Amino acid sequence: MSVGLETTNIEFGKRDNLHQQVLAAFPLCDVTEEDLTQNPQFSKLLATLTQHVDKSGLTVPLKSELDKAEQKLQSQKRQWLRSESLHRGLQEMIQDFCVRKRRTTLPPDQTMFYGTMETCLRVTQCVRLLDPSSATTQDQPPVLGLTPQQVIQLLPPEKTVQRMKQALPRELEKHLKQKCLSLVSYYQPEWENESEGLKTSKLSHLPPLLDKEKKRAELLKTTCRENTVLLQRQTQLYLSELVKSIQLLQTLILDHRLKVQTDLDRKKLDYFEGKCELVLKKIKTEMVEIQLDTYTADTISAHRKIREMLECELKACHAEKQAVELKLSSFEILGKAFEALADEYCRLRQEIDMKNWALKKLTQYNEN
Repeated sequence: MSVGLETTNIEFGKRDNLHQQVLAAFPLCDVTEEDLTQNPQFSKLLATLTQHVDKSGLTVPLKSELDKAEQKLQSQKRQWLRSESLHRGLQEMIQDFCVRKRRTTLPPDQTMFYGTMETCLRVTQCVRLLDPSSATTQDQPPVLGLTPQQVIQLLPPEKTVQRMKQALPRELEKHLKQKCLSLVSYYQPEWENESEGLKTSKLSHLPPLLDKEKKRAELLKTTCRENTVLLQRQTQLYLSELVKSIQLLQTLILDHRLKVQTDLDRKKLDYFEGKCELVLKKIKTEMVEIQLDTYTADTISAHRKIREMLECELKACHAEKQAVELKLSSFEILGKAFEALADEYCRLRQEIDMKNWALKKLTQYNEN
């Protein structure tokens, strides 16, 4: 028995370890440990896939191709950033020159230098816009009917351009140094009042500090992403448990309500039965009171006498009825001849009554 229990515990331990490995290998997959426990074949499939794919779900060959493509993209991005940074630096130099020119009077050589540089930048930008892209093979119409050769003719004289190119590295270095010192002052405001030499020496230590801050930010971003995934899993687990709890609570409430409702209905039924009995007794009491108020002792004695008189008249009527019925039965012996005689008698009686009524009316008319 102990050996069997140890074997079972080892199997459960291996299964839990396998589930943890699967969940760690697929952090973006919305799967819980309960799902893996309920679907062991699916768990084995995911465990097999961990040998062929990484955490992002990519295969090893595809991951290597993706890394190469990313390296190539990073190289091209660095080249573009280098040229873009240089172009923006030159534009910033021109903007600073325009601001200083409005505030103070500048030497003619600086005016010539910045004017030549601005003209060269604008001409170069126009040539890029007029020159069709190498990625397109279709013929495109020229913008405003201009060609790159016509725009290049607007460049300053060659000697002026050469003097600008000779002075450009020095001026650009001065501008970039000023930007770096401004960056140092922004990163560490307490270094603002220090000398330029000390700022320059501290500037050499700035890239490692920025790399450290960048790595720290990326680490925090990764941690935040992992915490988000964990929070989503926990939220899903909590919601499922909450739904189960709500269902259980609804079942308990329903059962309790049914039991309480039965007791309540029984009590209401007893109450209404008692109330109905009380109302019936009250109605009977009211009827008795009405009878007592209506029928006094004199009224009851008078009703008794009236009843006796009516009973006597009823007896007399019954006796007369019996006598008439005996006469009729004796007349029925005579047959149809009696019926004709009876009809004639009825007709004569009606005529006599009519004539008596007419005679009475005539007599009343004569008297008036």
